[in-house]
Amino acid sequence: MNLRGRNKVSAEFSMSSMTDIVFLLLVFFLLTSPAITPDALDLILPKAKGKTSNVQKASVSITKDGAYYVDKERVSEYSIENELKKVLAGQEEPTIILRAEEGVPIEDAVFVMDIANRNSFKVVLAVRPN
Repeated sequence: MNLRGRNKVSAEFSMSSMTDIVFLLLVFFLLTSPAITPDALDLILPKAKGKTSNVQKASVSITKDGAYYVDKERVSEYSIENELKKVLAGQEEPTIILRAEEGVPIEDAVFVMDIANRNSFKVVLAVRPN
């Protein structure tokens, strides 16, 4: 009987240290998650089941009102290509993260994809996890 009581106490100690570790990990991820995409605008992205790559060379964001951004800098529709060439110059695998806000016309996203195709840039479409 005495052994059963001792096992119960050691199980309680191991569970409390486990909850401490889980809590510390939660705080760590909450603090570091904004640092994953520092050059991203706060957009409401469309939902999808896929995941977005965290490796980022340059991001192009398109808002509902038709504004274009390369990283966090607002650019005109006509200067996107030149801006992307500057940002991605010298990259081994030039990659664009395309972040089109929910409700953006598909033509706007295709416009950026066409620029990427002409310049042999890889395009990854950013989505909100489903």
